[in-house]
Amino acid sequence: MLNIIFIILIVLSFVAYLFYKTKQFRVNLPIRKKWYKAKAGIALGIFVIAFGINTSIVYPTAVGYAITVIFVIIGFMEAYASFKRASHEGKFVKEEYELNK
Repeated sequence: MLNIIFIILIVLSFVAYLFYKTKQFRVNLPIRKKWYKAKAGIALGIFVIAFGINTSIVYPTAVGYAITVIFVIIGFMEAYASFKRASHEGKFVKEEYELNK
């Protein structure tokens, strides 16, 4: 059951990543482009974390746990850095939109 939950989380985070990457390429405003890039980075970080945890469920060996630790650390670093970027750039998105109406 836990494996199915992580598979759903993996699929949803990958879909969110593709959604925000598509939005990033379609928009012309530079701050909004960076904002969508940061949101895609958050989704990518969640994807890597969920994939790593799912690895430890599927392969409960020492190698599986080592891969889990590596993936969770990398995913957390990506998600945290992207969250900080998204929070910072999110303050300027509305202002940029108003200036470029």
